[in-house]
Amino acid sequence: MTEPGAFEPLIKRLPADVAYLSRIVQGLLVHSEWLAAYALDPRAWSSISRATLPISQRLAALLDDGRALDEARAPAARAVGTCRDFALMLCSFLRTLGRPARVRCGFASYFGDGWADHWACQYQDSRSGTWLFADAQLDEVTRKACDITFNPSDLPPGKFLTAGEAWHRCRTGEDRPDRFGNGTTSGLWFMAVDVVRDWHVVNNREISPWDRWREASPEQRVVPAAGLPTLDALAHDPEQPISDLMPPWLTPTAQAADYSSSGAG
Repeated sequence: MTEPGAFEPLIKRLPADVAYLSRIVQGLLVHSEWLAAYALDPRAWSSISRATLPISQRLAALLDDGRALDEARAPAARAVGTCRDFALMLCSFLRTLGRPARVRCGFASYFGDGWADHWACQYQDSRSGTWLFADAQLDEVTRKACDITFNPSDLPPGKFLTAGEAWHRCRTGEDRPDRFGNGTTSGLWFMAVDVVRDWHVVNNREISPWDRWREASPEQRVVPAAGLPTLDALAHDPEQPISDLMPPWLTPTAQAADYSSSGAG
């Protein structure tokens, strides 16, 4: 998903500065749920797909207008995406420039009350070697709307939690699962979805069948007790090797329904 293909030479001309690269991303993308904030009519964009595209495809469509990669487009000329597209593009740019980076799935505290399902880019600091978080979605418009004063290229601790960190907080009673979710969907079941998605993305699967969580029936939106050890293990160590753990709404078998097929732990 992060391979730039034919656009690698264009990216390699850019400085490997996270803030600078984030501004380029912001000039190429607009979030599907923030259209009105950019004076765009959401009804005019209702048919636009929210599907996350490989960066090579995304750049091919964007650069078809002949403008330079680092030339900011007006909001109406940008590609419509989600938070994952912002994180994915920044990750692609950093990787192409030789900086270790990866996309992470989790929850952000800065979009309102509670913790919103969100994706960010995690990158390795060139001096200390520590992993830092950047949110390329936080441009001037978004920062003003959310009253954000911190540096989006180096998120302060606790502003963004990986899915595993959030899961651990709720499993230990430090926080409540109902404060974590996507829109009107929240709770431990949705947190389990993000725990698995973060496990996938750490293993370079930036998209997965778990993205189709909206297809789950009300009966499937629970976390069986038998599946808790597997999810605890994934939350603790998302870097463990990937396996074919499938969501029960796609493979409604007893084995899949209790999340016990991964062998995690």
